Amino acid sequence: MDVSSLPATPREIRELIRGGAIARNTAGMAPGHVQANLAILPRDLAFDFLLFCQRNPKPCPLIEVVEAGQTEPRETAPGADLRSDTPKYRVYRHGEMTEETADVSEYWRDDLVSFLLGCSFSFESAMERAGVPLRHIEAGTNVSMFVTDIETAPAGAFSGPMVVSMRPIPRDQVVRTVQVTSRFPGVHGAPVHVGDPAAIGIRDVGAPDLGDPVEIRDGEVPVFWACGVTPQAVAMRSKPPLMITHSPGHMFITDLRDEDLAVF
Repeated sequence: MDVSSLPATPREIRELIRGGAIARNTAGMAPGHVQANLAILPRDLAFDFLLFCQRNPKPCPLIEVVEAGQTEPRETAPGADLRSDTPKYRVYRHGEMTEETADVSEYWRDDLVSFLLGCSFSFESAMERAGVPLRHIEAGTNVSMFVTDIETAPAGAFSGPMVVSMRPIPRDQVVRTVQVTSRFPGVHGAPVHVGDPAAIGIRDVGAPDLGDPVEIRDGEVPVFWACGVTPQAVAMRSKPPLMITHSPGHMFITDLRDEDLAVF
């Protein structure tokens, strides 16, 4: 299904996702609305993860925490269901991804706490308005994501490397890109690195760990933002008995407007 043919409202898109009509990544959907990463954990690990997010606001900017057993994110998407309104989920057990599915109702437990974290898809509308090209949206593909050698600040049971997303930016628009995205700290904000991928442990920028590769053309610079897939890399190292997440690029679309999270 082409993004341009989709409804504009998050609620309508979530209904299509819940009904199985949308299974692709959500880049470019519901322009102007906040998309969110998802991490769901047992209550006995929720405080440690909350502390981890507070210590690592770049990759894990908190938007909403949903109480144990509840499936409706009442602050950001009233009426939604976190078990079914994301196109694709991943289930991690003791650090291993064991399932990828369109619905996690069968895995649901009354002790599960859900965390919605900001996603860089949310500032892409502002980038486009500023005239910054976004090749993954033009191509209808997922954004490139990489596991770096940048260590997050550990908290309780959780530690691990930062994941970043990459977008090739024309050299003469890098400063403008930093200015635009820095307005949105609630969805990762300004880049964490510009230029040489090897400086953050990326050996081959053409072979992402997650998502799809994108061409970096002459006159363009790879620009890297902290990414909300970081909890999945953390899960693989920290090995919690259970963590349910979105599949990379398959986000939960909230009712919030991007400007609701802008700081100036």
